[in-house]
Amino acid sequence: MPKQKIKYVCGECGYESTQFLGRCPSCNTWNSLTEEIEEKTVTTLQRLGLTDIGIGSQTSESDKSSGQPRASFLLSQISDQSLSRMPSGFEELDRVLGGGIVPGSLVLIGGEPGIGKSTLLLQVANQLSSRCRVLYVSAEESGQQVKLRSQRLIVNLNEVEVEEEDKDNVSNVEMDEDLSSNENKDIVSNVEMDEDLSSNEGQESNDNSESTKDSTTDSHENLFLLPETDLEVILRELESLKPYLAVIDSIQTIYFASLTSAPGSVAQVRECTSALMQVAKRENITLLIVGHVTKDGALAGPRVLEHLVDTVLYFEGDRFASHRLLRSMKNRFGATHEIGVFEMVANGLKEILNPSELFLGSRDEYASGTSTVVSMEGTRPIVVEIQALVSPASHGAPRRSTTGIDSGRLQQILAVLEKRVGIPLSKLDTYVATVGGLSVEEPAADLGVAIAVVASFRDRVVDPRIILLGEVGLGGQVRPVSQLELRLREAAKLGFKRAIIPKGQQTPDLGMRILPIAKVIDAIIAAIPAQPPTMEN
Repeated sequence: MPKQKIKYVCGECGYESTQFLGRCPSCNTWNSLTEEIEEKTVTTLQRLGLTDIGIGSQTSESDKSSGQPRASFLLSQISDQSLSRMPSGFEELDRVLGGGIVPGSLVLIGGEPGIGKSTLLLQVANQLSSRCRVLYVSAEESGQQVKLRSQRLIVNLNEVEVEEEDKDNVSNVEMDEDLSSNENKDIVSNVEMDEDLSSNEGQESNDNSESTKDSTTDSHENLFLLPETDLEVILRELESLKPYLAVIDSIQTIYFASLTSAPGSVAQVRECTSALMQVAKRENITLLIVGHVTKDGALAGPRVLEHLVDTVLYFEGDRFASHRLLRSMKNRFGATHEIGVFEMVANGLKEILNPSELFLGSRDEYASGTSTVVSMEGTRPIVVEIQALVSPASHGAPRRSTTGIDSGRLQQILAVLEKRVGIPLSKLDTYVATVGGLSVEEPAADLGVAIAVVASFRDRVVDPRIILLGEVGLGGQVRPVSQLELRLREAAKLGFKRAIIPKGQQTPDLGMRILPIAKVIDAIIAAIPAQPPTMEN
């Protein structure tokens, strides 16, 4: 018997070494290397007896039967009809994906536990099941648990077909079928009574009720549930069912029996994802894969997981807030760093089509230390209110606290205000936050932060109809920002009347009064009044 080769694999980044190391040289994580038996270089599909495939769909039947390698072809010969996107039922999700779901794509969705990943995917599966065949693979919950969650979300899953492979559960399935048949009889009788009542109201209403019933039945018949963790069973089901979309919840709980490592390990995640990718590309199946995250907030598993998929989405949000942000970290079919905004309500996730209203405070309130900026999230402009509070330090060292603003940039802005403008802030506590907790990391919000801090220091109210845009340099100058026209159009749409922007940037006529400035001191003079405003103003 040949001697087994041992290797050490990092559980954080997937780095492999022939000897044990206390710290991973790739990600610098301590005690992350675990011992594994080196497997032979055989693909997962070959182990399962399935045909290994490449990416694309141009191979002829003769090439498949003969086993000859596929020939190259012109890019112009590829038909783009199969790449037409399908709406997911959520405009916010379609925006993040780049305009809809691309057939045959792999989408990885990560996020903290309980943030709403499974909720979102279950709602998407229900929306798409009215138009195409959908398979929901639940590796973390049983069929009954998914049914309970669907009822809580008011999802139409009363007749979801559960694919059970365990023969020991045949009797339980038969009992469930008997119970469901009795329920169906009651439903049929109720429908017949409704049809008798609706016939008195006219033929038109009867036709509408019949069409609604047919669409509901089609939705039930197109949504399949598979509670399974074995990769081989999942691949066989994908091969036989051939759904348009399949949800894998989650990749860390699926295992391949031929590997000796535990589910969720680097080898298991890599092999399972690779096999799912090959089947999805060959059968043109869209896969939505749920991924776990580490305690640091990064996606768990090897880095190759993010390289294999086409799109990486991150579902984030504050557990004390109801809104959720779906952010695109990688997208081969659209823009990166695009965001979609949702709100968690009692019956699931509800999309927020105008997120500026969520991150914009009340414009009727008079409060010192507030300003308004326009932040770019991918290609989407979002109007955000920034609030600042400057107060005497209660202890020796002043505090600097931020929510949604980078603390390093705040320190830099405070230093510029003290050195270039002459405002003594070194012995004062400074608190800066964004309304709604939205993370604003781009430098274009520097001017808004500076004006909010100065307004709080002087106890002045900035006109709530002013937009502030500009990056603050170390010399006190205001630098240009990107996509200025798109930001100003969003502000004008929401009724803002004035905009303070960097000097030298060209702007279109949007019905706003534009105030170009070159220095921070100029913006302070233009935005902050010398006297407190009265209620009549």
